[in-house]
Amino acid sequence: MAKKKGNRIPIILECTEHKASGLPGMSRYHTQKNRKNVPNRLELKKYNPILKRYTIHREVK
Repeated sequence: MAKKKGNRIPIILECTEHKASGLPGMSRYHTQKNRKNVPNRLELKKYNPILKRYTIHREVK
């Protein structure tokens, strides 16, 4: 299990457009966020190598 350093917690970002496309595989990124500064779910534009473009990746539980 990953160590917790203060308010920083590990999260997983998953592509939102890839789910709807129906293609096999999944684009996921692992990162950290500060729980105090970003209480809501995080959304970032990241590169999806399967779709070969930048898409919105949303935090999953």
